[in-house]
Amino acid sequence: MNYSDPTKLGILACPGGEAFAESVARKLSSIYRRRFDRKSLVLGERYHISRELVTRKINFDFDISSELLYIPGDVNQYRSPRFRIDARFTMFANGEIKTEIVDSVRGKDVYIVQDVENHLPIKFNGGSDERVLSINDHIFALLSAVDAATQAGAGRITLVLPTYPYSRQHKKKGREGLTAARFGQIMEFLGVARIITLDIHSREIENCFNRTRLENLHASYQVIQKLADIIDVNDDDLVVVSPDTGAVDRNKFYASTLQKPLALLYKERDYSKVAKSANDSNITDMKLLGDVNGKIVFMADDMLGTGGTLLKAMKFLRAQGAKQVICAVSLPFFSGSAIDDFDAAFREGRFTRIIGTNAVNHDDLLKKEWYIQADVTTLFAQIISLLHHNRSLSPMLDNRDLIAKRIRRSQQKNASAQGELIQAEDLPVEPA
Repeated sequence: MNYSDPTKLGILACPGGEAFAESVARKLSSIYRRRFDRKSLVLGERYHISRELVTRKINFDFDISSELLYIPGDVNQYRSPRFRIDARFTMFANGEIKTEIVDSVRGKDVYIVQDVENHLPIKFNGGSDERVLSINDHIFALLSAVDAATQAGAGRITLVLPTYPYSRQHKKKGREGLTAARFGQIMEFLGVARIITLDIHSREIENCFNRTRLENLHASYQVIQKLADIIDVNDDDLVVVSPDTGAVDRNKFYASTLQKPLALLYKERDYSKVAKSANDSNITDMKLLGDVNGKIVFMADDMLGTGGTLLKAMKFLRAQGAKQVICAVSLPFFSGSAIDDFDAAFREGRFTRIIGTNAVNHDDLLKKEWYIQADVTTLFAQIISLLHHNRSLSPMLDNRDLIAKRIRRSQQKNASAQGELIQAEDLPVEPA
């Protein structure tokens, strides 16, 4: 494994995916640095030579195997790879987007990053123009980037889509399109080898591909890390609640991993009505299977749009006696007036915290007291590194062992803190 050669692995950011791509590239650099340090340390101990000499020997081998004459940088130090691929994106007056790749990508393993839910202003044409793009604009920018990479001779193209577009259009009940499947098939036709995404709304979408692979990641470890910062995950009063029948498997995973009871909210809906906002949803009635009285409730869902379903669930659970409600969403869209609606609900005491991920880029959310962001770019960087080196993804896709280790560390930390508290209580009190 070459830790320094930048000629094989490349990260190309589309307009909208810049922030996510930059963070992934930084995490990749950290991963390669840690591997280099670990390898040089182990080899130094194994062959009884200094770490400095090991570093020089490794760098010499990398220079020999590199397609370049030599890899730039100090041969006595670790030389960090440059993962980012420079590209120019031009938007014409009629809305067309053109991609020009500045760096050579011939034969490279290219990962194209796009955040289709990024609705922040984006600069084009060297910063002279600024536009807010729709999901469809982002998709066409992605199409343009994929085609440019193909025309430039990229060896393999993988899409990194924190949010899979049109994922809710995956079932046909009448005269409607299966747009989620068609999007993937278009990318497959363009030669995309893999799509990496987070918590896709339905795994059925993967069945529409012939050759393209879909790697569906989960942010459960990152969510539990943040949850452990808010509450004691070993608390006997903690109960996991599925906000609807569609989220049962996700919340069953959390319940079994945390070893906590699982409850279920059943909602009756009026499907003749389309939910437009949090206060105008199509839920007509709600029932609870389980007990939340006096409990700390944790709920997890894949996405949050207008948030009407979640807000009604929070209100109902508090009415059932829940003393605290914490929610986690992998894809925090917060569409329409959702942020203001959750602000009002927080002031009313309906919930304590919302844990979301940076799979969706939000500036306003990060300013809210009730919102906590879990960083999933390390997860994406690890998956990219494993895929690039043709390694197994199983430990990352099924992260129960990682979560179990995290919970054990939390238990040991709490036990240590409790022991220190008991010792402090046993100390003699000095007279006043």
